[in-house]
Amino acid sequence: MSFPILQKYLARLSDATGAASSIWLDHEGKAQGRFFNCTMTSAFQPIRQLDSSAVLGYEGLARSVSAQDQGLSLWKLLDHAASDDESIELDRLCRMLHSINFFRQAGNEADLYLNVHDRLLSAVSSNHGHAFRRILDALELPLARVVLQLPAATPQQGWLLNYVSDNYRRNGFRFAVNVNSARDALGVLDRLRPDVFKLDARDVQDRDGLAVLLQRCAAAEVALVFKRVETEQHLAAVREISAAAGVSVLVQGYLLDEPRAVLLEESARQAA
Repeated sequence: MSFPILQKYLARLSDATGAASSIWLDHEGKAQGRFFNCTMTSAFQPIRQLDSSAVLGYEGLARSVSAQDQGLSLWKLLDHAASDDESIELDRLCRMLHSINFFRQAGNEADLYLNVHDRLLSAVSSNHGHAFRRILDALELPLARVVLQLPAATPQQGWLLNYVSDNYRRNGFRFAVNVNSARDALGVLDRLRPDVFKLDARDVQDRDGLAVLLQRCAAAEVALVFKRVETEQHLAAVREISAAAGVSVLVQGYLLDEPRAVLLEESARQAA
């Protein structure tokens, strides 16, 4: 699927330079941006269906520019050096870069997962998601294919997640919630009504709690992603949990895919 307004915007960016614009295109057509004198671009890690290995989504990640497509992760380094206002600017720059670099690639029907980082939740008091929605609308990009990922929250931050998630939903976004355990997920399932939960595949000891969570999520039509699948043992454990509950789940991690600037071709999307 092509996006004509995005293509016109890219044509204008192709005439921009790093000195004259906050976002520009490199010689391969990839959008790049600058923050704190660091040049960054996007990498995308697939989110696969466990049973079929089909790619249903990609998580956008900020990376330094590298000729070998193996740039370094910049977020923690830059975010720690930034003030609250600068952190908001960085977050918005990353979302813009990822959206451009994702939707400019033809033949892609997957969802785009974008992180909402911790400090953005408390630093922004206005209508969450409104500014980003205006950007997507201006470029005529499909809001329905964007999933905003909220960070794991402490019990004291529950009200903040309620407020932010409600604002995102009112602005038409789907959202995912990162949780530290099945118990945490069950505690927010009815309260937040997320579209997706993300759990760490490296910590799956609570098999009974996970079985209940999977069944509750299936009944509520909430997807569940096991992230950070990094070893065969992690993958085997997720398979056992999914089979025991009789519920299909999604998986993401370096065992399956490394983040890349270019989205997978059809043959690679179907490969395990």
